[in-house]
Amino acid sequence: MRVLPDQTGIAKTFDYVVPEAWVGRVGVGSRVRIALGPRRVGAWVTEVDVDPPAGVTLKPLAKLSGHGPSAELIELARWAQWRWAAKTPVPFLRTASPERNVDGLPARPARTHPAAAVADPVVGPLLADALSGGPTVLRLPPTADLAAVAQGAASLGDALVICPSHRMARHLAVRLRRAGVPVALHPDEWARAAAGGCTVIGTRAAAWAPVPDLAAVVVLDEHDEVHQEERSPTWHARDVVVERARRRGVPCVLTSPMPTLEALRFARLVRADRATERAGWPATVVADRTEEPPGRNALFSPQLVDVVRSGARVLCVLNQKGRAALLGCAGCGEIVRCDACHAAVAKPGDELVCRRCGTTRPVICATCGSIDLKVIRMGVNRVVEDLEALSGERVVAVTAETPAAEVDSARLYVGTEAVLHQVGRADVVAFLDLDQELFAPRYRAAEQALGLVARAARIVGGRGEGGRVLLQTRAPEHEVCRAALLGDPERVAVVEDERREMLGFPPHIALAEVGDQAGEAFVAALVESAPPEVQVQGPVDGAWRVKAPDHQVLCDSLAAVHRPSGRLRLSVDPLRV
Repeated sequence: MRVLPDQTGIAKTFDYVVPEAWVGRVGVGSRVRIALGPRRVGAWVTEVDVDPPAGVTLKPLAKLSGHGPSAELIELARWAQWRWAAKTPVPFLRTASPERNVDGLPARPARTHPAAAVADPVVGPLLADALSGGPTVLRLPPTADLAAVAQGAASLGDALVICPSHRMARHLAVRLRRAGVPVALHPDEWARAAAGGCTVIGTRAAAWAPVPDLAAVVVLDEHDEVHQEERSPTWHARDVVVERARRRGVPCVLTSPMPTLEALRFARLVRADRATERAGWPATVVADRTEEPPGRNALFSPQLVDVVRSGARVLCVLNQKGRAALLGCAGCGEIVRCDACHAAVAKPGDELVCRRCGTTRPVICATCGSIDLKVIRMGVNRVVEDLEALSGERVVAVTAETPAAEVDSARLYVGTEAVLHQVGRADVVAFLDLDQELFAPRYRAAEQALGLVARAARIVGGRGEGGRVLLQTRAPEHEVCRAALLGDPERVAVVEDERREMLGFPPHIALAEVGDQAGEAFVAALVESAPPEVQVQGPVDGAWRVKAPDHQVLCDSLAAVHRPSGRLRLSVDPLRV
C-alpha cells in the first residue's frame, strides 16, 4: 500500500504493509499513521495492491485513523498541485479531509418529499438553460434569490453548492431542508456528505467536500474574492469545481451580478432580460465632487447631509485600510491618474508613478496642466466625529475586527466594507470615497468596486423597494458609476476587457508572482528553462511577475523548475496585483 505523508516538505510517497486485521477496511483515501524515521506522522493512502521494491521488507501501517478523501479527490489534488504550482498535493488533501477522525459513515438520508419546482420569477425561467450542461455563468441581479439556484441544482440530485460566507451557507441549508432536500453543511457534517444522498453546502473549502453521486455544482457570487485562498497555493474554488464537474460530466453554474472576466472566458453566459436585471439593481445617486477642492476636510456631500437628516438608516462605507492616498489637482479638481491604465498615481519622488502598470510622468495634471497637486485623505474616525456632530446621534464604527455584539440597532454606521457584511438592512448605503476603489493600483479595481455596489444592493433592495445607494466620486462618468446607475454590469466588462488586453493582464494572459527568500534563485532557474513565450518582470517590492500565454504554458514552466532551499512564495493568479 502506497501512502503520502501529511508533511508539506515531503513530496515522496512510501510503501507499507496493511496489518491483516485491517484488510477490507483500508482503501484509497484512508487516513493512517505511519512510522517515518523516528516519528509517527499522519498520511493518506494513495494506491493499493502495489508491488514493493525487490529485497525491501516493508513496515506495517501504525494506525488506521479513519475516512479521508476519495480516489477522485486525490486525483483532483494532483491536478491542483500542477495548476497552482504547489510542491505537493498535501495542502489540498488536508482541505479535502475531515477536521476530526471519522471512523464510520451514517446511513444515507432519504428525501422527505421531492424538491419543489423553482417558482422564483427571476431565477426560474433561466435555470433550465443554465443547468443544461457545461460551465455556465448565470448573471443575476444582486437582489435575486440565490436559494432558488441552489434548489434548482438539488432537483437534479446530490449537488455541491459553494457560498461566499458561512451565514449564506447556513441560510441556504435551512431553505433547502424546508423544501425536503437532505443537506450536509460542510465541514461540520463531513461524514454525512461522504455517505451520499444529500446536497452539500459550504464555503470555499467545500470545493473539496465528498459528494459520491455528484449531480450538479453551483458557485454563488463567483466574483467574490473569498473564493480564492490567500496563502500559497492560491487555489480558487471556482476553478476547482469547474474541473471537478468537467471530470464528472455534470452541470456547473457560476452565479454573479457582475461575473469576472475569467469566468466569462471559459463559460457561456445566461442572463435575465434588461428590464428584469435593471429592476434588481438599486436606485443609485452619484454625487459629483469634482468642483470641490482636493484636501478639503468636508467629508459629506449635500446629498448625504440630506439623507442623514431625513431620519433614514444609513451605512457609510470608507475603505481606508490598505488603500493609498489619492492625488488631486488643486486647479481643476480632477483625480490625477495614469495616462496608460487610468489607475491612481503616487509621488514617491520627483515623478508620478503608476503602481499598477509602472508608467511614469512629470508631476503635472494632464487635464489642466497645473503642478499644484494635493493629497486627498479621509479616515473612519474623522467621519464618525463629523457624523455625530451633524446628526446629534451616536454613530457605530464597524471594521472587520468589530465584534458582532457591538453592531447593534443604531441608525447610523460608518466603517470599512465589513459594514456591508455585518449590518443586514438599511435605507441608504453611501460610499464616501468611491475613488479609492475605482483608482486603486490593482488590475481588478473596477470589478471589485462594482462588487461592493452589488453587495450594497442586497442591503437596500432593488429599484422598487425604496432604498438607495449613494456614490461620492470625482469621476461621475466612470464605467462603474454608469453601470450602477443603469443596472448594467456589461458596461464594466466591456471596458475592463479592452483595458486588460492592452496592458497584458488576466484573463488575456496567465500570471504568477514569485517572492520571498528563494524567489531570486527560483526566477533565475525559470529564466534558463522556460520557453521564450514566458516573460519575467521585476523585481518590484521584492517580487517577480511571470507571464505566459495560458495556464498550460505557465504551469508546465513552473513545475519544471527545481525548487531552491529557503522560503518561497509562488502565487498563481494573484488577485492583489
